[in-house]
Amino acid sequence: MKFGIDTFGCDHGRSGQGSYLLSLVRSLPSDCEFELFGTEVDRYTYTSDLPLKYIGVNVPDSLAAERYWHFFRANKFCRKNSYDSVLYTAGARLLPSSFSVPGVAVVNDILSAAFASGEDAFARWQIKKGLSSVNCVIASSEYVREDILRSGISPRRIEVVHNGIDHSLFFPTDVLDSGGEIIDIKPFAIKRPYIIYASRMQSAEKKHIELIKAFSIFKQKTGFPHRLVIAGSEGPFGEQVHKAAFSSTAASDIFITGYFPHENFPELYRNSEACIFPSVNEGVGLPVLEAMATGVPVACSSSGALREIAGDSALLFNSDDVEEMAFCIERIITDRALRKKLIESGIRRAADFSWEKTAQKTVEILKSTVE
Repeated sequence: MKFGIDTFGCDHGRSGQGSYLLSLVRSLPSDCEFELFGTEVDRYTYTSDLPLKYIGVNVPDSLAAERYWHFFRANKFCRKNSYDSVLYTAGARLLPSSFSVPGVAVVNDILSAAFASGEDAFARWQIKKGLSSVNCVIASSEYVREDILRSGISPRRIEVVHNGIDHSLFFPTDVLDSGGEIIDIKPFAIKRPYIIYASRMQSAEKKHIELIKAFSIFKQKTGFPHRLVIAGSEGPFGEQVHKAAFSSTAASDIFITGYFPHENFPELYRNSEACIFPSVNEGVGLPVLEAMATGVPVACSSSGALREIAGDSALLFNSDDVEEMAFCIERIITDRALRKKLIESGIRRAADFSWEKTAQKTVEILKSTVE
């Protein structure tokens, strides 16, 4: 069988959706033929070290142009290339409204939030129509599945397939203490001790500002030397996050890295004291699992898919209550028994997730649309 994989809408590999695609293609089985397609600029983004064919499509690098192409030309393109089925990896953003070639749409995002954030009426109609028409929708969590149904979409079939973890990168290990405070994690030198929040500055729902406020309370109360490291690409909410950090009483101890290479995240996690993840609208929560896999204790929001993904292996809090968040930061830093419990439980929890499992289930679904 020959399967097409749509790389449009994956932010050139520099987002959670891009990381999903990068990890998925590296775990694809060898018993089928896979062919990636997307903008010419991404010819080597996802296949540079893999024996996978990539077809560049002559489309301007803009969301509007890519939506136009999916609406008018995607089906003809898929027929021309003789795909048995197509995986649309950014199914919440880019999707044909009807399908002449079987397809599977992956939804990692919270659709209700995307629709409420200002998507134009035609874009909403196109996505809703596409998700209702495609052979199968893959939701990244039960929370995403329920959100799809709440958004007035009635898929022909919907399956939950969790994202995986690359255990060759994210694994627990003893951090060697060289006696220095500065950790050299390319391309940065970061001062220890620190807590980490890895998330793109996309919207207010990511709760960067609330975390900055909670961290400031934690610093004022304890006087501890810890820093807050915020790692993630600049997004539409970046300016507000920078302003909040600059005006904080703990401004000198807040470090915003901007885009951080995914392959260097394991070292960033391992050298941290804890991962604090306050986002309230997560459909995947992959950074939480990646932190757990490296042996780092996690405290996260009780909202979105995080409770489902973290299970009993994280300390949960209300992200709108900065006092509660500050208390959780203090607990996860100072309570040795709690830290030990969260670290051990987190490693076991993360072991249940792998990209090999994700790829296997995804390909099984692709095959089922043909049979």
